Amino acid sequence: MIAYLTLGIVLIQFIVVLLRYIFGVGSIFLQESILYQNATLFMLGAAYTLLVDGHVRLDIFYRDIDLRLKSVINIMGVIFFLIPTCVVIGLYSFPYVQQSWRVFESSKETSGLPIVYLLKTVILIFSILLILQGLSLLITSFLNLWDRPKKSPNIGIN
Repeated sequence: MIAYLTLGIVLIQFIVVLLRYIFGVGSIFLQESILYQNATLFMLGAAYTLLVDGHVRLDIFYRDIDLRLKSVINIMGVIFFLIPTCVVIGLYSFPYVQQSWRVFESSKETSGLPIVYLLKTVILIFSILLILQGLSLLITSFLNLWDRPKKSPNIGIN
């Protein structure tokens, strides 16, 4: 569902270019909506990217190792990097988001979007979704260590 924001970004950017260069009209509202969609796409798409194993790794080493070693690497990565980083992001952004909601923060531009507080909330949602997907990867990795399936499942580990 979040992937459809990509189509929205392209269409609105096309409209902005048409308005600007053909009609000589600018729209801060439309320009900010592109920024909001882009931020939402990447922040909320991060957990899905982890699910389909799309995040960047040192694939030179990772792609050629067996499932057990991949599972160990994933367990260490989730425990020592992913979850602590997401917790720190969540803890430090919570007061920032809370303050934004307290005043229903809107754009500093006169004709900008009046929903900055919603955009900032995406930071917390990002942290929560990535922690949940990290826990899923952690469980899958532990199961791979104990069960040793014949072929790699398509859940987080290839």
